[in-house]
Amino acid sequence: MPNKNNINQVKELRDVFSKASAIYFTAYQGLDVASITKIRHSFFKKNVDYKVAKNSLLKIVIDEKKIPGMDKVLKGDTAIAISYDEPVAPAKVLKKYIKEYELPTVKGIIIDGKVFSPDTFEKLAKLESKEILLGRLVLMLGSPLQKLVSTLNAPLQSTLSVLSNLKNKS
Repeated sequence: MPNKNNINQVKELRDVFSKASAIYFTAYQGLDVASITKIRHSFFKKNVDYKVAKNSLLKIVIDEKKIPGMDKVLKGDTAIAISYDEPVAPAKVLKKYIKEYELPTVKGIIIDGKVFSPDTFEKLAKLESKEILLGRLVLMLGSPLQKLVSTLNAPLQSTLSVLSNLKNKS
C-alpha cells in the first residue's frame, strides 16, 4: 500500500503537469548543496520551481497523461524545473549553470504536452522570452499595414495639395 507522502506527491505532480507550460527533466547528481541552492534561487527569480522527484511517481503521472517517449528520461536522479508561464525561462537558467558547473544535465523537456529531446535544449536556451517574441510579431504585422495606409493616403494627400495650390493661385 502506498504511503501518504507518495500519494500527496503524486497529487502534486498531477497538478504540476496540468498547469505547467514547460517541464525540464534534469540529472543533478554531482552538484553540492550550495550549488543546488544557488540554482534554486536563480529559478525562483524567474518564477520557476525546481523539485527533486522520484522516477516511479513521475512515471505514474506521465502514464496517466499518456506522454510517450519518457522511459529514457526517467532513469537515474531526476529533478524537474517547472515553468507555468514562460517556457524558455528554465532553459536560460539551466544554460548559465551548465556553463558554470557542467551540471545539471537536461534529460528531456515537455512543452505544452509535447516531448522534446535534450538536443532541443540549446535552441530553446537561445530563444528570446515570450514577451519579446510577441512584440516582434506585432511590429512585423503592423509594418505592412502601416505601409498600406500610407500608400492609400498618398494619392488623397496629393490631390488635396493640388487643390490647395489651385485655390491659392486664384
